[in-house]
Amino acid sequence: MKIRYQFAASAVALTICSFSSAAFAQSTGSVDFEDEVIVVSGSRSQDVAGVQIPDTTKAKSVLTEEYIQRQNPGQTVLDTINAIPGVTFTNNDAYGSSGGSLNIRGFGGDRISLTFDGVPLNDTGNYAIYSNQQLDPELIEQVNVNLGSTDVDSPTASAVGGTVNYRTRRPYEDFSVRVGTSAGQFDFKRFFASVDSGNLNASGSRFYVSASNATNDNPFNNYGKVDKQQYNASFFQPIGDNGDFVQVSAHYNQNRNNFFGSVALREDTSGNRIVPNRFPLTTDEREYNINFPCTTTVPARPNLADAATLCGTEFDRRFNPSNTGNLRIKSKFSLTDTLTLTVDPSFQSVKANGGGTVNARERLEGGRTGYIGGRPYFGKDLTGDGDLLDEVAILAPSNTRTQRFGVIANLRYDMSDTQSIQVSYTFDRGRHRQTGETCLLNTGGTPEDVFCNEGLTDAAGNVLQKRDRKSIATLHQASGRYNGKFMEEKLLLDIGVRLPFFTRDLTQNCFTTSASGFVDCFGSDTLNASYAASFPTRQGPQNRVFNYNKLLPNVGFTYKLVDNVSLFGSYAQGLSVPGTDPLYSSFFFVPGTAGVKPAPETTDSFDGGLRYRSGPVQAMVSGWFTKYNNRLQTVFDVETNESIFTNIGKVDVYGLDASIAFQPVDFFNVYAFGSLNESEIKDNVKRSATQTVPLAGKKLNDTPNYSFGVGSQINLGPVSIGGVAKRTGGRYIYDTNLPVYASAPDYSRLGTDSTYTAPAIVFGAKKPAYWMVNLDARVNLEFLGLNDKTFFQINVYNLFDELYVGSGGGATFQSGSPGFAQIGAPRTVSGTINFQF
Repeated sequence: MKIRYQFAASAVALTICSFSSAAFAQSTGSVDFEDEVIVVSGSRSQDVAGVQIPDTTKAKSVLTEEYIQRQNPGQTVLDTINAIPGVTFTNNDAYGSSGGSLNIRGFGGDRISLTFDGVPLNDTGNYAIYSNQQLDPELIEQVNVNLGSTDVDSPTASAVGGTVNYRTRRPYEDFSVRVGTSAGQFDFKRFFASVDSGNLNASGSRFYVSASNATNDNPFNNYGKVDKQQYNASFFQPIGDNGDFVQVSAHYNQNRNNFFGSVALREDTSGNRIVPNRFPLTTDEREYNINFPCTTTVPARPNLADAATLCGTEFDRRFNPSNTGNLRIKSKFSLTDTLTLTVDPSFQSVKANGGGTVNARERLEGGRTGYIGGRPYFGKDLTGDGDLLDEVAILAPSNTRTQRFGVIANLRYDMSDTQSIQVSYTFDRGRHRQTGETCLLNTGGTPEDVFCNEGLTDAAGNVLQKRDRKSIATLHQASGRYNGKFMEEKLLLDIGVRLPFFTRDLTQNCFTTSASGFVDCFGSDTLNASYAASFPTRQGPQNRVFNYNKLLPNVGFTYKLVDNVSLFGSYAQGLSVPGTDPLYSSFFFVPGTAGVKPAPETTDSFDGGLRYRSGPVQAMVSGWFTKYNNRLQTVFDVETNESIFTNIGKVDVYGLDASIAFQPVDFFNVYAFGSLNESEIKDNVKRSATQTVPLAGKKLNDTPNYSFGVGSQINLGPVSIGGVAKRTGGRYIYDTNLPVYASAPDYSRLGTDSTYTAPAIVFGAKKPAYWMVNLDARVNLEFLGLNDKTFFQINVYNLFDELYVGSGGGATFQSGSPGFAQIGAPRTVSGTINFQF
């Protein structure tokens, strides 16, 4: 393996670098369109240490499979892109199976579009990204990151802050078997195997199948486990000899993992326990024990009110199970020499929940059974002691089941060698069923069924649920794109527009009791009627439909100033439709109430920069600006005295990215990169009739104001050693940019009333800056008589065992006790041996 490819892996921190123009696209149609027309003739420069900077109109970055497979075995691809400036990903564990948090240029995961071979992966309800459910890295051909805006055919209703898309490899033309096994700290074990059929006939038909399994303990406590298995298959059929094809692929992933490492974001030492009282002060304090093993068995005490057991109720005992799968087809057909059709249909299925327990009551509430005020009342004996006086700890997960169908179709017409147009249609329909069945814990405090498939019933046989709602999200989107080259192909114009029509058809089967979306549920028409008679002003079960649409331009250019210098720029508008939670919260109000319907978020994004490419040096500098309208946050409503979703108005985010790569000799390279990020909130927000929260002029929470890093790779015969060190700047915890207090302060008096004593400060205003240093070393075993694809690899994640604050803890402002945040993943060492023939 040449060192330049090793460096491509880490040096892609260049904000605008890419491996190839075609690498940027999401759908087959975009891949084909960009491969044919976007790269200006003669502009494909030779790479410097594996870094290429084509004349594209947008700020996009690409990581190749060479880099992806040098990371920790089985690592989530979202941790891999943390090497790109402007991207911040905090991983809950070093192996990528326990979740994490993504932020790009101040936009969280729910405002970023994640796609897999063009298939949208964001949750259809709240647009969340689940990093631990991604594809095995051995099958990923590349991952590309659009830092500031979407492609014109992007199948998204939420992305206003860029896109992340990764593409799977095609089956190999030659028969191949790959087997890899890994072991590491925290009892990590992983096995991966794939088989490629090679060409089965003269037409080139071929397929692959793969399977993997990974297990490990969580790094902090005495209970949590991770058990992940995944299966993939793909069939590829070329058509003719002009690049036409049909590829059918299937994917299934099953995760069973516990939550862990989430602690109160405070550093005062008023409590002795680490969890959940405060954040650890030293690396030794990261490790803690919970109440395990334990028993839920208690003596039967008839006619006495027994309290619920604590066994099995700790946060770290919660399961986060998921079963996810998809079936996807990619296809390309050349209808004529100048007319090309691509069609990419897909189907997805998701079943998942977030675990959690609740103390159920055997008695009635208000003379009825039901899930009332956040608690289930069963009206029957759950403990078997003959009375209805007890409280019982039971599992109460928030189940989500999603079935999703989609298709992206593109038609490209080449008017000439330098002029092309493309029209596209996108359809995406997700049926999002959210329920809250309950079930019993066994005697050891472990759930009898992590999904509660057979939910507990009340005395009348009704299944009691903490939520019961159905959402059908439908996107119809038309888009068009023109590409032309002018001035002897020095100037490239890329002009596009997309028009999404998004509908949310929402059915609420419970009574909405607050503007923040709390509900009371009964599961019976008779009980619903009784409750409605007692509370006639509360909004009961109903259906509402919300529609959103907007015309979104998407334009850009590149211009070659001189042989080694090029200029680029782009402008795009973005749209993010409100998710299900704020829309369901609006059910608290009578239909048609003015000002209640959440407004969509919109952005105007500008990118521009300069590129230099010459010999062993490539350099780039770029600036960007995004103007945000109707940013949706959780704030306190003055009229209803509740926390609800609303928009806080306008926010500006802007920044600068720069990088330089240098390869003085074939076996050594070095690079440096950096990013500056600024933001400004324009408006204050009222917390009550007498309190105004000072947000105007403040910066967004959880967004580092800077990041920079350095990387290098050296290749000495069969041994290659590399690494990347990245410094992530401090991240404000609240949009107020104030420190964390022991309890919520009075914002109207804070800093202005000398007689007011604020609560004690228990944590600073920012999550502190930190270093993340990852190393990899690989020994190619070809010198032992094996082939050049057999190797032994060692990975070290967080080399210096940095103690840092990971995801969570942030909000618009502090409204109560300090929030909870994740302890960053500790130093983790693993080894992998890979055989391929």
